[in-house]
Amino acid sequence: MIVFLLGAFALSITIGAAKIERQAKSIKAGYRRSPFGHFMHFIAGNPIMPLVTVGAVVFLVISIFGYYGSNNNGVEFFVESEPEQAIVYVRARGNLSLEEKDALVRQAEDIVLAHPGVITAFAFAGDGGLNTDASGASTPSDTIGQVQLETIPWEDRAGIAELDGDVVLAELQDQLNTIPGIETEILAQARGPASGKPVHLRMKSDNWDDLIAATNIARAQFEQTPGLITIEDSLPLPGIDWQIDVDVEKAGRFGADVATVGAMVQMVTRGILLDTMRVDSSDEEIEIRVRLPDQDRVLSTLDSLKVRTNQGLIPLSNFITRTPVASLAQIDRIDQKRYFDVKAGVATGLTNLVVDDEHVAVVRIVNEDAVGMDRYAVQTLLSDTTSAQLTAHVEAGDTSEVPLNANERIAALTEWLNTNPLPASIEWEWTGDQEEQAESGAFLQTAFAGALGLMFIILLAQFNSIYNSILVLMAVVMSTAGSLVGMLVMDQPFSIIMTGTGIVALAGIVVNNNIILIDTYQEYSRYMPKTEAITRTAEDRIRPVLLTTITTMAGLAPMMFGLSLDFMNGGYSIDSPTALWWKQLATAVVFGLGIATVLTLVFTPSMLALRVWFVTYVQWFAQLLAKLSMGRSSRAARDWALSRQARRMKAPEIIWDDPEAAVLTPIAPKQPVQAAE
Repeated sequence: MIVFLLGAFALSITIGAAKIERQAKSIKAGYRRSPFGHFMHFIAGNPIMPLVTVGAVVFLVISIFGYYGSNNNGVEFFVESEPEQAIVYVRARGNLSLEEKDALVRQAEDIVLAHPGVITAFAFAGDGGLNTDASGASTPSDTIGQVQLETIPWEDRAGIAELDGDVVLAELQDQLNTIPGIETEILAQARGPASGKPVHLRMKSDNWDDLIAATNIARAQFEQTPGLITIEDSLPLPGIDWQIDVDVEKAGRFGADVATVGAMVQMVTRGILLDTMRVDSSDEEIEIRVRLPDQDRVLSTLDSLKVRTNQGLIPLSNFITRTPVASLAQIDRIDQKRYFDVKAGVATGLTNLVVDDEHVAVVRIVNEDAVGMDRYAVQTLLSDTTSAQLTAHVEAGDTSEVPLNANERIAALTEWLNTNPLPASIEWEWTGDQEEQAESGAFLQTAFAGALGLMFIILLAQFNSIYNSILVLMAVVMSTAGSLVGMLVMDQPFSIIMTGTGIVALAGIVVNNNIILIDTYQEYSRYMPKTEAITRTAEDRIRPVLLTTITTMAGLAPMMFGLSLDFMNGGYSIDSPTALWWKQLATAVVFGLGIATVLTLVFTPSMLALRVWFVTYVQWFAQLLAKLSMGRSSRAARDWALSRQARRMKAPEIIWDDPEAAVLTPIAPKQPVQAAE
C-alpha cells in the first residue's frame, strides 16, 4: 500500500510537470452561445416551450410515482442481510426435571457444534437466563433451554455458498427437527433494533372467554396463511392447578380460623415466612422460611396434617377440599385490559404471483434466467387456482411477481381482520416490528416536513420571494422520484430507515442547485433582459452544478454497488454485511441527486420563464374571453383576426405601385442667388 501511494504521488508530480506548448489563439470578441445555451434559449425565448417543458417534467414525475406504486419490491423496516448470530429455543412440555431438560438441550447443542458453519455455541437449560435474550424477543412460554451460536465471520467465508448464514440456519433447523420429544425454533440476529417475530398480532378484551376464542381463531388463520413459520401464541400452557377451598363454617365449628389453616397449607407448599436477613455475598435480602421436609411436600400430606385448636388436634381434611382446575399461569394486561398475542415469522425467498390484482400462487424462484414454469417452484396455490391454470397464466405472461415479506403478509391478514371474524368485544392491533416501523415512519415524515419548513423560512428571508422559495423546494419532489427510480433499477425494497433517511438527507443537497441558479438569475436580471438572463444563468451554471453532482455520485457509487476496500491489508469485497447496511441509503442519494439535477437544469429555467411570460398568458386569456363573450364582430375579435392575418403574410415589406413616374422640372430663381444662400 505504501508503494502504491508513493507511485501515485510521483506520477502526479510527473504529469503536473509535463506541459504541452500550444500556439496562442486569437481572441474573438463577442458573446457566443454554447449548444446548451441555444437549447435553453429555445425554451425560455418563446412563451410556449416553458409550458411544454414544465408539463413534461410534471408528467414524468407523476409517472414515476405511479409506476413505482405498482412495480415496487415491497417495504422493509431495516436492511436484510445474512445472519452471523442466532438463538435456538428448545421447547418441550411436561413435568420435566432439570436433568431431563439438560439432556434434551445437550442433544440440540451437539447438533449445533457439529455443523462446520458454527464456530462457537453457548447453551443452558432451565429457567435461568431465559428472560435475558439479546434479541429483545420474549421467549416462548414452553422453552426449557437455549443454544446461542455464532457462525463463521463473513470475511472468512466470502464466496463459499455452503457457509452462508441463511443456509447454515436452514440446515440446522432441518437437523434439529429430527430430535424426538421437543420442538426447536431458531431466531436469527436482527440488524435493526432488538425485536421478535415480525408478524405480531395483539388482541385485547375484558371478556376472558371471547379473548381465548379469538386467539384460537387468529392462530388458525395464521397457520392457513402461506409464508408464515414458527407460529406461537401467548395462551396459558395446558396444566392443572389445585384449588384448596376452606369451609369457614366447619372450621369455626372446630375452633379453627382461616389464618391457621393457611399456614398449614403453606408448610406443604412454599413455607411460612419468618423473617429476612442480609448476608455479605448478596445485595438482596434472603427470606427465612420454614416448611416440611422434601418427602412430605405433596398434596396427600394435607390429608394427614392436624390443626391445633381449643378442642385439640383436628384433622385438616375435616374442613378443606381439593379441586383440580385449569392452570392460569399468568395474567397480562395493557391499558387495563387483558391481552393475548399471536406471533409468526416469515419464510425467506418466497414470491407471490398476481393476476389482475389477485394472488394466485406462492412460489420460490429457483432459476433467475429461466422463463415460464421452469423459473418457479410452486409452494401453495391460492384462490382455487389449479396447476393448469397457473401454467397457462405464466406462459401467457399474465402474472406479476410481488415479494412475500412481513409487510405484505400483514396487509393480507389485515384484510381478513377487516371482515370482523373475531368476537365483537375484541380489540386488535399490530405491534412488534410493525408498531416500531409505523413510529419510525411517522418520525421521518415529521422530520422531513420540519426540514422543508426550516428551509422555506431561510429561503424566503434570503430571496424575499415566495415564488422563488417554493421553486427551490420543488427539487425535493424530483429527488424523491429519482430515489424511487434507483430502487427499481437496483431491484431493492424500500427500507423505512435507510431509504427514508437517504431521502431526508437528499432534501438538503438537491436544493443547492436551485439556489445557485436562482441567485445567478437575480444578479443577471438587473442589467439584461429577463429571458436572456435565464439563458445565461443556465449556460453559466451548468458546469459547477454538474461537477458537484458528478463528484458526489462518484463518491457514493462504491457504496451503492456494495464495494468495500481494505486499505490496511489490501483487497476488496462485494456485498459484505457492513456494505449491505448502507447500500439502500447510497442508492437513494445517487439516483435522487442525479435525476433531480438533470430535471432541475430544465425545470427551474422553465419556471422562471413562466413568470416572465405571465403577462403574455394573461393577454392571450383576456383576448380569448373577449372573443368568446363579445362575438366575432367585436373589436377584440377583429384585432385578433387582423394580427393573425398579419403573421401569415410571407412578405412583410409593403411596395407602393406608381405606374406614372413624376417628372421634376427645375424652377429658376427670381433673384440672383447670394453666396450665403
